[in-house]
Amino acid sequence: MGLAHAEPAPAPASGDEMSRFINDRGFLARIGDVGNKVTNRASELVMNSMAFLGVPYKRGGTQADTGFDCSGFVRAIYEQTAGLLLPRQASEQAAATQKIDKHELQPGDLVFFNTMRRAFSHVGIYVGNGKFIHSPKPGAEVRVEDMGVSYWAKRFDGARRVNAEEAQQAPAR
Repeated sequence: MGLAHAEPAPAPASGDEMSRFINDRGFLARIGDVGNKVTNRASELVMNSMAFLGVPYKRGGTQADTGFDCSGFVRAIYEQTAGLLLPRQASEQAAATQKIDKHELQPGDLVFFNTMRRAFSHVGIYVGNGKFIHSPKPGAEVRVEDMGVSYWAKRFDGARRVNAEEAQQAPAR
């Protein structure tokens, strides 16, 4: 494979010239658009997930009318909101997403917990301020909980970010 050669762009000499260079090329506008899209998608994910508060837990559940398990809830929210089809099981969702540090968490990121003595056995969606929304267990409903509570803090297994470019697009309905 051959390498393509391109002449480097002339470097602007001063801060003013750099600003003009950046503005002329539209770099800031493009970055702003990307940032706005990411922020809007995260807000949409959180808002849409909140609409399911109170939906009962159902093992293997993937629909609001019959109930969700944890990974079915996350999958449904991402499919409905972002048009992305995540894998069905929590451990598969962890493997298919980008690992991030806990301090990098942003609304819409996935949070994983070891609740069944195995890694990535539970998943929820981070909503901000140390809280996450999830479908917890039989007899419970979709709810928001604090990750700092002892039960969740001890079982925290990692955070992941869904990369839209790498995720599978959901089929059109």
